[in-house]
Amino acid sequence: MSLEHGDRNLYAEVIQFVVSRQLCWVRPLLMVTFIQESPLITDLRDSSDLLWPANLFRPALDTEVITFLSQVLAKEPKTEPDSATKQQLNQFIHQLWQAYQ
Repeated sequence: MSLEHGDRNLYAEVIQFVVSRQLCWVRPLLMVTFIQESPLITDLRDSSDLLWPANLFRPALDTEVITFLSQVLAKEPKTEPDSATKQQLNQFIHQLWQAYQ
C-alpha cells in the first residue's frame, strides 16, 4: 500500500484491514522522496506500525515498488531506527493528518 503526500510516498505492508472502522494496520517499509536527481529512499522497516484510514491508501504495484524495495532489502535493517528517520516519518504523518482533517 502507499500513502502519498507532496513529493513523498510511504510504502507499507498491510498487516490487517479493520473493516468495522475502515482502518488499515500497516507496517512501514520505506519512504521515497522524489527529488530532481534521483529518489531518496529511507528505510523504515524498524519503525512503528500505523493504524490509518483505509481510504487514504492506494494499492502499490509491484513494478512501482520493486526497484526501491530491492535497494532497501540489500542492506541489513538497523537494530533501531535513528532519530532522523523517526522524525521524517513523524513529520510525514503529521503533514498527512493536517491535510486530511
